[in-house]
Amino acid sequence: MSSAVANIFKIPDLRNRIFFTIFVLIVYRIGAHIPIPGINVEALKNYFVEAESAGVLDFFDLFAGGALKRFTIFALGIMPYISSSIIVDLLKVVFPYLAELAKEGAEGQKKLSQITKYGTVFLCTIQGLGLTFWMKSMRTSDGASVVASDGGVGFIITSVIAIVTGTMVLMWMGEMITERGIGNGISLIIMAGIVVRLPQSLLATGKKIADTGEPIVGFILLGLFFAVVAACILLTLGMRRIPVQYGKRGAGTSSVGKSSQFIPLKVNAAGVIPIIFASAIIVFPSQMVRMIGVSSNPYLNKVQFWLNPGQIPYIILYTALVIFFCFFYTQLRFNPVEIADNLKKYGGFIPGIRPGKNTSDHLMGILNRLTLSGSIFLALIAIIPDFIIRIWPEQVPQDMAYLFGGTSLLIIVGVALDTLKQIESQLLMRHYDGFLGSKKKIQGRF
Repeated sequence: MSSAVANIFKIPDLRNRIFFTIFVLIVYRIGAHIPIPGINVEALKNYFVEAESAGVLDFFDLFAGGALKRFTIFALGIMPYISSSIIVDLLKVVFPYLAELAKEGAEGQKKLSQITKYGTVFLCTIQGLGLTFWMKSMRTSDGASVVASDGGVGFIITSVIAIVTGTMVLMWMGEMITERGIGNGISLIIMAGIVVRLPQSLLATGKKIADTGEPIVGFILLGLFFAVVAACILLTLGMRRIPVQYGKRGAGTSSVGKSSQFIPLKVNAAGVIPIIFASAIIVFPSQMVRMIGVSSNPYLNKVQFWLNPGQIPYIILYTALVIFFCFFYTQLRFNPVEIADNLKKYGGFIPGIRPGKNTSDHLMGILNRLTLSGSIFLALIAIIPDFIIRIWPEQVPQDMAYLFGGTSLLIIVGVALDTLKQIESQLLMRHYDGFLGSKKKIQGRF
């Protein structure tokens, strides 16, 4: 490992890519501390201190690197771009035009990218307006307003423009990292926002554990941390390889046979997308109740209480939504009928399975079993923060619970593996040993 790290800095191109990536991430972290013009930073800080817990807002603040609760120019982070990408993927099923663009190669992907960016601007504008009006309604217990009293139309326009511009700049920075740096830029920006909050959350957790006088909780959390990391690695790299063989083809007077290949079916083909979808849906009723006002209706008050993280109804509903979206998104991304047709077209077959419908049915059966086990595993990892909040509400802050939870670690593990895979490929291409030595390779994600 030490020799591999030393070899990285012996390769000028790889060294420059790593330094460029670090530079862009530093710029991102600086921007995450620049508040939107017209915000009373002290009142905003007091508002969240008095609130003690922002509920699901803490979860979404993870992806913004803490910028959401500070209402900076990067308040929405990169999530509108990811949401727009997901929506475009879903619309490919409804609109054949988008599906055709995906098959047209580089030119089609360029048009899809433009559509995704237009969608990002639209989503940013809507969410920016929502955040701005929420900011205008914030008041601390002593009556201090987060937004100045003269914050009228001018403030709303300035705030929305700043938020939209911040997200578009982040999207551009992510593309620059992918092109000129190392790793996937969008994923690295999300991971940087999560990792940078770890030291502060660890200190706060350590202080709470010391104040309550229960050091055993710290050891339990440490052991649980390593267990969740191991589970995230298994879920990220786990796959089922379906062997595929091709018939011999004639080449002049001789026949040429293709080597055996395989179809990789991932245990968790949807990644963290089901968690994002489930979180967005489950937070909607709670936010609506908050906007309507819980004090006027005891039933609405009860709904908001049961939909708070850590409550049993919330955990059950959240688990069901994660499992559902795992199946939903996997079916969108993986088409067994199309794969079976392509195999038949090029003379390929799965040993022991007849080509055509039998092949597609066989693949669908395997995919459903994999998705069921993977979705249950993903749901268990996703609800770990809720159990931590429920079991140790006094010892573990919500910020730490979400950072410690499966979603954050899934992102960190997945991005770290992808980045290390790219670095190792650069080393092996230049005849250097990889991180695991010359005879071993880090398994990448398909």
